[in-house]
Amino acid sequence: MLRQEISEALKTAMKAKDRRATSTLRLILAALKDREIAARGEGDDDSPIADDAILDMLQKMIRQRHDSIAYFEKGNRPDLVAQESEEIVIINRFLPKQMDEAEITQAIGAVVEELGATTIKDMGRIMGALKERYAGRMDFAKAAQRAKVRLGG
Repeated sequence: MLRQEISEALKTAMKAKDRRATSTLRLILAALKDREIAARGEGDDDSPIADDAILDMLQKMIRQRHDSIAYFEKGNRPDLVAQESEEIVIINRFLPKQMDEAEITQAIGAVVEELGATTIKDMGRIMGALKERYAGRMDFAKAAQRAKVRLGG
């Protein structure tokens, strides 16, 4: 389970006195706990969050850091750019190998053909199928842009 892997990595980072890894891993575990609490409030039982939801959360955390890096570069803050970059490396350890541009394009083509998608109205079905098949391995923001182009949107 991914959560256990993150917890073990936290223990290792703490023993190695790696401050950046320790703080980043604690941040990940805190976000997981928040999601579990929110799920409990919605009536779900105490079951842990599924790995695909954790992967989605980790990808979101990476996107947030990329956005922060862009702002910090504009603000001439190389120290904060370095910090965010280090956090991205730490978070990436828990994600499966990401698909490259060609693989994303090929996957979109296969799903479009399979679903018989022809218009932009089919975007929801396409993205649903991609998320189901490639959770944690694909940047869905990029995939959505490519699917729109393919559908002529």
